[in-house]
Amino acid sequence: MGNAMKTIFLVDDSATILLSISAMLTKAGYGVEKASNAEDGLKKMSGGVKPDLLITDLNMPGMNGIDFIKEVRKLPALKFMPILFLTTESQQSKRMDAKAAGASGWIVKPAKAEELLAAIKMVMR
Repeated sequence: MGNAMKTIFLVDDSATILLSISAMLTKAGYGVEKASNAEDGLKKMSGGVKPDLLITDLNMPGMNGIDFIKEVRKLPALKFMPILFLTTESQQSKRMDAKAAGASGWIVKPAKAEELLAAIKMVMR
């Protein structure tokens, strides 16, 4: 079974990032769901979207990525879904906050396709 069955949910307020990352993921054989902010992402997941992996930005207008994943972790169906942060932030303190909130990994933008796909494979066993 290839990646075709796997769906990745991408949440980022940058339309450019949404486009480039979703194109990269689609090319790699993943299904992609998108949201341009945390509130929208949460609404979709509360409404039954059950991705195999969540990739989210940290700094977004409204709810930030850390608060977002805390909310996602409260949804019983998504308690154990892997979550990757894709962000321009590289501070250790932010990484610790993310880990505490339930993040599985951290990738600093701009991420190369190989880097991102390797991280995805690692957390999505």
